[in-house]
Amino acid sequence: MTACLTLLASMLFLISSCVRHSEMQTEGADYLQGVWVQDSIPHQAEMMDYTLHEFKFICDSVYTTMHVHAKTQRIPDSCYKKGEWTEHAKAVYVIRGDSLIAEGIYTKENGKYKTAGCYKTGTYLPRYRVAYHSADSLVLESRFDQRPVVLRKTQNISCVPKRRWED
Repeated sequence: MTACLTLLASMLFLISSCVRHSEMQTEGADYLQGVWVQDSIPHQAEMMDYTLHEFKFICDSVYTTMHVHAKTQRIPDSCYKKGEWTEHAKAVYVIRGDSLIAEGIYTKENGKYKTAGCYKTGTYLPRYRVAYHSADSLVLESRFDQRPVVLRKTQNISCVPKRRWED
């Protein structure tokens, strides 16, 4: 009986967590709107690998560019590109308390869904704690990496909600 109740509760949780996202953007967090760039991370010269991030927040959407630097080759020669490559993702985000939660996909450079190829494919699910924010500075702490992501704002963007993923 307990196993049946646990299974039923799990199924109800999964069904209720599947929410269809609106085709229209919502306004998102005012303080995030714009382009944010991570210039460096402490001690990056000594690290075997690291990633520098760029985030473009437009309303409730975030477009992420990840500049990957790897001194050790863990991927095929054709993808390694002397240890430097770029990955892209797009997602819808929400702020809950001090958490930035996004749900999206890895994309090609042109923003189209990436189903195969080098680097990451599929679902993009970053989780950050917003440790600090001001008009031109943002510090995110990843739930999956202990290194803070220290960003500076390079461009302001005003949110004008439109159909999702229009350029």
